[in-house]
Amino acid sequence: MVEGFNKYFNDKIADLGSNAFVVNKMGIVTSLQEYIERSKKNKDIKLDDYHAILEHRTYVRDAAALMRRRGDIKRDTQTLQDIDITGVTSNMIDIDTIKVDQGRYITPTEEEHSRYACFIGYGVANQLFPSVDPVDKEIKIEGLPFRIVGVAQEIGTVFGNPRDNFVIMPLSTYQNLYGSRGSIGIRVAAIGPEAIENAQDEVRVVMRARRHLNYNDPDNFGIVTSDALNSLRERIFGTISIVAIGVTSIALVVGGIVIMNIMLVSVTERTREIGIRKSLGAKRRDIVRQFLSESTVLSLIGGCIGVALAYGLGKLVTIFFSLPTTLPIFWTFMALTVSASIGLFFGIYPAWKAAKLNPIEALRAD
Repeated sequence: MVEGFNKYFNDKIADLGSNAFVVNKMGIVTSLQEYIERSKKNKDIKLDDYHAILEHRTYVRDAAALMRRRGDIKRDTQTLQDIDITGVTSNMIDIDTIKVDQGRYITPTEEEHSRYACFIGYGVANQLFPSVDPVDKEIKIEGLPFRIVGVAQEIGTVFGNPRDNFVIMPLSTYQNLYGSRGSIGIRVAAIGPEAIENAQDEVRVVMRARRHLNYNDPDNFGIVTSDALNSLRERIFGTISIVAIGVTSIALVVGGIVIMNIMLVSVTERTREIGIRKSLGAKRRDIVRQFLSESTVLSLIGGCIGVALAYGLGKLVTIFFSLPTTLPIFWTFMALTVSASIGLFFGIYPAWKAAKLNPIEALRAD
């Protein structure tokens, strides 16, 4: 589950676009206290900051501004509640991970003239226009008619929550509708993967200069990168992984003790067999090899059953709870190797005890 979440996180959450990062007011917040402190200290990011980034760019390829909120949209008598309503500059399509499926995206002309045009998500189109082409149809936002100019490709869900329930409109229209107060977000794209850090430094310099921050003053704005999101994920799930390893280690020790007891019982039950083998010329190493092989195979079979159960349970978790799971080949072989090693280690004492048996006494055993 941890491995599956890591892959899922990288694909669905930490992907900010091609060589892209986000500049916003808060950055990544991990506690309530941190949120309160940043709310007081950090200033709102305005369109002037966005224009300044575009004016002073060397490593920045492009930047797009956005504002968002939750709201209701309507078509005739049907209402969709709690929809993500976002205002963007028209070049957002060149940076964002959203792709056009039908129609087109917001144009510079619509942005410049604050047109009531919108680009909708696959989920909105599916619910409001299940059997007709939604392009050029109308929906109402805040009681005003918006013409649909395009539909996005299906994105899917994150932990069972749909990501296709959104409406995108020109940022100028958004500000006319909801006001320009508040902070905007800026999504920035570097000129290439090798220039991401330089682009971040470039944006940081522009933002700090505009806010007249001294050299030793901390940033009063946030820069969110895929690496930062992944670091947060690693901190959270690194702890979970350590706990998981601790729990499974206890289970392995208990399993090893069980295997050792099984093999000790086997030695007792097969004492006569051991005596016959020794009387026919079997050496101690032959007896040791035999019992170590049996304990290793026994443990390995248990490991195979465990891997099969893990795979099956993982699939059930994915089906019923929409939680991502995966079974990487490396960790599968690692699990089987550890299983075999447990059998080998805990089989040493029973094998040694079997090899030490006196053949004459062993032959007398019932």
